[in-house]
Amino acid sequence: MDINAFVKDWLAAANAFDTDKWLAFFQKEATLDDPSVGSKFEGHVGIRQYFEDYFIGYNTQTELVKLEVKADTEVHLQLDFTGDFPGRKIVGTFDLKFRNNRIAFARAALI
Repeated sequence: MDINAFVKDWLAAANAFDTDKWLAFFQKEATLDDPSVGSKFEGHVGIRQYFEDYFIGYNTQTELVKLEVKADTEVHLQLDFTGDFPGRKIVGTFDLKFRNNRIAFARAALI
């Protein structure tokens, strides 16, 4: 798997607000943990709700600042988020763990 291309395509789907394409990057039973919103989102149903609420709902655009490959199946992303939320810009991270070329676990954090 080309992790750089995967991340680029995943972020492009997010910035296009293409929910189905964005979800296709996740395992069906994946977990997305975002302590900044106080919740874990389970499976495509939960992750869809997260994306619709916090990306589409806030008109969020995501820019990759740094990609650090931790292992063949793990990356750390530093990101800038801009959108219709207080402050208009937030720095954050995503830690992604992959299984079978899809995201199995994601942890988001705002800095």
